[in-house]
Amino acid sequence: MWWTRFKELPFALRVLFLASFVNRAGMFVFPLLAVYLVRGKDLSPGEAGLLISVGSTGLLVGSLLSGPVCDLRGRRTALLTALLLNAAGYLGLAVLDGPPWTYAVLLFVALVGMGMFGPASNTLVADLTTPEQRPFAYTISYVGNNLGMGVGPLLGGVAAAYSYHVMFAGNILAGLACAVMIAIWVPKDRRGGAKSARTKGRAGRLGHSHVLLLVLASFLYVVPLIGLEYALPLAVTTVLHESAGLVGTVYTINSVVVVAFGLVLEKRIREYGTKLLLLVAGLLWALGLAVIVFAFSLPAILLSTVVWTFGEIIVSVVVPTYVADHVEERRVGSFMALNGFVLGLARLVVPVGLGVLWTSHGHQPVFVTLLAAPLAGMAVYALLRIRPSVSTKGAESGPSPAVAATTAPAAADVASAEAIRPAN
Repeated sequence: MWWTRFKELPFALRVLFLASFVNRAGMFVFPLLAVYLVRGKDLSPGEAGLLISVGSTGLLVGSLLSGPVCDLRGRRTALLTALLLNAAGYLGLAVLDGPPWTYAVLLFVALVGMGMFGPASNTLVADLTTPEQRPFAYTISYVGNNLGMGVGPLLGGVAAAYSYHVMFAGNILAGLACAVMIAIWVPKDRRGGAKSARTKGRAGRLGHSHVLLLVLASFLYVVPLIGLEYALPLAVTTVLHESAGLVGTVYTINSVVVVAFGLVLEKRIREYGTKLLLLVAGLLWALGLAVIVFAFSLPAILLSTVVWTFGEIIVSVVVPTYVADHVEERRVGSFMALNGFVLGLARLVVPVGLGVLWTSHGHQPVFVTLLAAPLAGMAVYALLRIRPSVSTKGAESGPSPAVAATTAPAAADVASAEAIRPAN
């Protein structure tokens, strides 16, 4: 049972997953930011869009900062810094009344925090799990985040209908509550010594180049995810002339599939190699988008969402697991940050590119371009030299001496001196 496996995870990770859910559920502001800037700050829609685009560069900066902060100051410090920056930025947006450029600066600060949190969380999961536990741990993290993202906009909408100050207050208080949980129950990590021993031999003859290429190639699977966030609302409302409320149905279907099938899919993921899983994920993305390209309609969009969500789940679990399995522990934080940077870069460039394409040629080339991205990703992954995952090798031939020697300390309680030292 998944609950038994969940209880076997270190206590610090269970706290982290709860904090991540609360943090996601408390993200009231970001989904409604454009509405707030237009109605609450009297900006034009064009000004609001420009400020959000400029401020969103904070996601990229936060992703890049996460690795060095994790490596130099520790995972817990990175998580706390992320939450406090996010709260400080949103507090400024809520209470300060200045020229428009100040809103972009404050949003930048808030989103630096948002960009830091995910990579730091993934790095801590890598630290505190055995290779056999990692796919399950990343799946739990992903499912919990999606649950929070499903709840957050709904609660944020209710709060905003009452008062924008209530919306900001809810977001800030949720972030601070998460910071308190992490500060109390997630101990500081110990650097050096034992960590190097746990990951000795990960780099090997290929070094980290295969991990770098795998993470960079995942951009081709992120493109359709971000592209659909941009294109589907426009397609539903301006091409199909349906109610904007139906856009929410797409996100509901996505969340339901993730929650209902995420853990079921994780059990199957452990049985197959990384290359095969990434090729299957690309195929699912391509099939889902092909449904839209060749049978464009509202039912096709809803069916497509079910199909590509399975590909999304696989990539979201396989990529961080591969990083954790194959990168020296002192560099895990940097590679997790790179993974976050890929997502942030897609958020910055994909909507702009698709917007130009849509304006010039209409909606059909946009969806054809989104279909081409996972097909190109499959071609790249088919050519890449990708190592077997540690958990797959363990399942096939039993744990190697190196893995067996590291299993006990990694699975022990987080207060154990073999894994991390207690907080000061």
